[in-house]
Amino acid sequence: MKAMLQARDVGKKFGAVVAASNLNIDIFAGERVSLIGSNGAGKTTFVNMITGYLKPDHGQILLDGQDITPLFPRAITHLGVARSFQIPQLYGELTVLDNMLVANACHDQKLSFWQPARRRDAIERADALLERFALTEHRSRRVAELPGGVRKLLDIAMALTSSPKLLLLDEPTSGVSAEEKFPMMETIMAGLGQDQSTTVLFVEHDMDIVNRYASRVVAFYSGRIIADDTPEVALATDDVRRYVTGELLSE
Repeated sequence: MKAMLQARDVGKKFGAVVAASNLNIDIFAGERVSLIGSNGAGKTTFVNMITGYLKPDHGQILLDGQDITPLFPRAITHLGVARSFQIPQLYGELTVLDNMLVANACHDQKLSFWQPARRRDAIERADALLERFALTEHRSRRVAELPGGVRKLLDIAMALTSSPKLLLLDEPTSGVSAEEKFPMMETIMAGLGQDQSTTVLFVEHDMDIVNRYASRVVAFYSGRIIADDTPEVALATDDVRRYVTGELLSE
């Protein structure tokens, strides 16, 4: 089976700091892959290179066989890559629905200057996503009034307005209380459940979340991949226990 996303000998340095060292990885359609590692390990650099916000110093990133390495973020988005952020990128003074409509307008390549964002089909599409992510009750609220967890769900729903083939989630449970993290991930996964073809890469520091929701774990350390396997296998390796979870350091 051919990989949907491929990284081939991808490298990136910031001065003397190696953020990505000859990365080689294949991601297949429908996978739920968690990227783990300590701060500065290379996870976000890898995500930024996939989305075009950073360019590798060398190597290639391919999406369905097409080299997307030289493309700008907007072009990569139109090819089917979407992203949510650790700090949601939202319009605080607009309502939840209007944020969804803005996202839809940005992703709609057929939208013209004269075509209104508040089209019936756009509203129906937005409402369907709001329902999937349990956001309907917040539809008419200003985003500035929403709690952090609800904002994160909205950010993810907005990313899905483009019906992406690859969705990148940057620490979806950060800033969420311990009591809320599992219900929130259940809502996210339920919302994604109707898009089984959507591949998900999520950066996460909470190993309980990784264990429960990832089908595969890719662990980074100093710009290198030190483990790539199921959660059970990857999290049990000595390198991950030493450099990511810190378990060997306390033994």
